[in-house]
Amino acid sequence: MFSCLRRGSAFYRNVVSLALPILLQNLITTSLGMIDTFMVGTLGEAPLAAVAQANIPVFIIQLVIFGLQSGSSVLISQYWGKGDTDAINRVMGIGLYFALAISSVFAVVMTCFPVELMSLLTDNQELIPLAARYARIVGLSYLFNSVTGVYVGAHRSMENPKLGLIIFAVSMGTNTFLNWVLIFGNLGAPRLGVEGAALATLISRIVEFAAMAAYALCNKRFRLKPQLMLRPNQALLKKFLRFGTPVVLNETLWGLGTSMYKVIMGHMEGSKEILAARAITGNIEDVTMVAVFAIAGTAAIIVGREIGAGRRSTVYEVAAALNLLSVLCGVVIGGVLLLSCHTWLPALVYPVFHLSPEAGRVATLILTFVSIPMPLRAFDTTNTVGVLRGGGDIRVAAFIDVSAMWLVAIPLAAFFALVLRWGIFWVYVAISAEQLVKSTLGILRFRSHAWINDITRAGS
Repeated sequence: MFSCLRRGSAFYRNVVSLALPILLQNLITTSLGMIDTFMVGTLGEAPLAAVAQANIPVFIIQLVIFGLQSGSSVLISQYWGKGDTDAINRVMGIGLYFALAISSVFAVVMTCFPVELMSLLTDNQELIPLAARYARIVGLSYLFNSVTGVYVGAHRSMENPKLGLIIFAVSMGTNTFLNWVLIFGNLGAPRLGVEGAALATLISRIVEFAAMAAYALCNKRFRLKPQLMLRPNQALLKKFLRFGTPVVLNETLWGLGTSMYKVIMGHMEGSKEILAARAITGNIEDVTMVAVFAIAGTAAIIVGREIGAGRRSTVYEVAAALNLLSVLCGVVIGGVLLLSCHTWLPALVYPVFHLSPEAGRVATLILTFVSIPMPLRAFDTTNTVGVLRGGGDIRVAAFIDVSAMWLVAIPLAAFFALVLRWGIFWVYVAISAEQLVKSTLGILRFRSHAWINDITRAGS
């Protein structure tokens, strides 16, 4: 079982050199979410819950952008293995067209119809106006973030993950400082509360975009060719639609599904306490997943590169090693989180966010359900997002990722919470069932070897 881990020091140096910048970038992005949650949480439970609901469409936008990154990276990592930079420029251009189109739709809806949108996400009349004020401003930020995300994702696929680390570090620093200024009215600024948090996010995304543009103009390792980006050829567009669209749909449906859990919670009795607890635990959960997502991102790069370079004979063992590393990582993370949520987190962290006793109880329950299936979730993430996608097995990866959620977990969660009126415990029983189904399907597909495909070949 563990023989696949005997890969030699060069393999692990390569894994660390790729995974570490991705891990740090994910940690920065996640820490920014925690800082936002902390600062808004000091305003009270209602603002915290309202911003959590307002961020549902923002979360979906981010996942669509991630889907475009992942869809592009399936092609870019294999073209990078072949050394075809013209094709990479064309793929980036297609990704940017789609990213701007989708983020523009979300920006218009969030800016022009925030109250109507928030009313769909919760029936709590205390939260709707607060959430709408936040959404009206923050929606515009993802016009800038979508472009940055596609560009940074392309460089990650070309074995340059440090770029994202640097750019998002600048964004985090800007956002944190402006949160302090605008939420609380420091340095002579007006005290804007939740609107200050939204404005800080918008300005930081503009700064992030400016940093990306400056790098793109000066970078010599990979030169942008606007004539290729603006006019990608039809053959490559068809290839992108064939292999990229399922990934975008996968991430969009996964994001909608994850948001459905929050919508279900928003219509339960005690929704304010549940949503406040979910806002805190969601950030803690994101921190625990940064290493897993770093391994998954590394797997996509390495698997795609190996296939693109024609080294098919070694791909299966390399992928098996990365999957197993992810499971071991999940065992450690899950154990630490389980211990923490029953010891120091309730005593030291929950009071900082002014959680009520009931919200604190819900938070501990949620984190218990997150920690126990963590090894399965780590495998599912690396195998689906990294190995199967990197191998060009896009449709099956999408089916595994989405079917378990929409055909099993969401119907069960809705039935338990909204029909039987059972509590949050049973909602998370339903959510946990998703990992059992995904891991079973994922193991069967991985062992079949059918996921290894060179999608850059003519006619693919």
